[in-house]
Amino acid sequence: MTTWKTDVAIVGAGTAGLYALREVRRAGGSFVLIDQGPLGTTCARVGCMPSKVALHAGAMWAARGHAAAMGVEGAEHLRIDRARTWDHVRQWRDEFAGGAATKTRHTAGEQLLMGTARLETPQVLSVQTPEGAVRVEAQAIVLATGSRPVMPAWLAALGDRVVTTDGFFELPALPERVGVLGLGAIGLEMGLALSRLGVHVIGADMAPVVAGISDPLVAALARDRFGREMTLWLDQPTSVERSAGGVMMRSGDRHAEVDLVLAALGRRPNVDALGLAEVGVTMDARGTPIFNPQTMQVGDLPLFIAGDANADRPLMHEACDEGSIAGYNAAQRATQGAAAQATAFQRKVSLGIAFTDPDVVSVGERFDRLTDSDVLVGTARGEGNGRTRILGGEQGLLRVYADRQTGRLRGAAMVAVRGEHLAHLLAWAIQRGETARAVLQLPFYHPVVEEMLQSALQDIVRQQGDHCPWPMGLQALSSQPGG
Repeated sequence: MTTWKTDVAIVGAGTAGLYALREVRRAGGSFVLIDQGPLGTTCARVGCMPSKVALHAGAMWAARGHAAAMGVEGAEHLRIDRARTWDHVRQWRDEFAGGAATKTRHTAGEQLLMGTARLETPQVLSVQTPEGAVRVEAQAIVLATGSRPVMPAWLAALGDRVVTTDGFFELPALPERVGVLGLGAIGLEMGLALSRLGVHVIGADMAPVVAGISDPLVAALARDRFGREMTLWLDQPTSVERSAGGVMMRSGDRHAEVDLVLAALGRRPNVDALGLAEVGVTMDARGTPIFNPQTMQVGDLPLFIAGDANADRPLMHEACDEGSIAGYNAAQRATQGAAAQATAFQRKVSLGIAFTDPDVVSVGERFDRLTDSDVLVGTARGEGNGRTRILGGEQGLLRVYADRQTGRLRGAAMVAVRGEHLAHLLAWAIQRGETARAVLQLPFYHPVVEEMLQSALQDIVRQQGDHCPWPMGLQALSSQPGG
């Protein structure tokens, strides 16, 4: 058996693994990058990037419905070749995934080991490669093995009539009718993209809301808004069975036949085959290693876990941070020995965006974890924002949560056109500890979607009571009125 010795072994060449590798290289440590393939990040191959191409294509086709109001004639005679559209989406997917794979090979070079890894000890891996077994001995190990779609056993009877989000972009063509099981961010995005391309879509979820929205007003608006574009079956279970024409879906007294079911029921960490429990790792009730989210360290072992593998914050930008933290601490452990204390890092404000146009956004603290007596809620509606109305988002809603006593911003939820931009402004302000009054002292251009945030902040300040002598949004150069 071949043996490789290295400072840090990184298992998984996705986003978290590559960011861990960057930190190990920056520290001057040696490394081995292990991946079972295919190379290319989850985001690039099956997640955020190809789904956005599909959403963009759907938006372009759906826009023809507004052409007549602008004086454009003949739009009703336009046709779409969905086969060519889907081929375009897949070409973009291949470009994103191919670019990520090429970057991985270039970065890792001869230290890339393709195979399946399993822990023998917290510092030794057995890797099964096409050429045989390889033993990897490392001073520290980063586990960045990613995740896979959940596929319940009760869906197995559907055979080739069911596909997960990992396999959806492998379809050579789009079916005419699709049932989407699970309306989290990805399920909702894909359902809307397909519907806007002319596919008949039925979206089903046992939850009463879409995209996991916890604010009841925002959730109600989202349900109404997106229910106009695709059929929504919410708040009760849905059964499926093979039928003569495809798959029969049933929920309560409703039923419909579809050609294909897209299972978007979440993702499961790829940790069950690593042998973690056998080497002394303490697992939680879900079978995930217990780790420190500030250091990424698993117990006091020379093991660090990052990205989807730890199931904590399964988003690409979080995987970047977690991979960096894990790589940094693994490199320190490798170079300084077991006595080295892992560095704890402050995590960034949580941020989630579904690019559903209008976007569904959650920033900071969730509404269902706040107490009414502790917070003020500032509200702004799309109908009150000129730019949003022009963009067709007059039904949008923004709700900003602030500390009742200090006005410090704590969180927000929205359904809003171009909400991705509002989301970032809010995340930055919350992380900086800004108050509603302080953010209002920053410039807001007109007409822009960002004025919705200005309106919501003004609502908070009004509810606080006007205890400042200066006009709202202004700061005097002198500490004395009239000075």
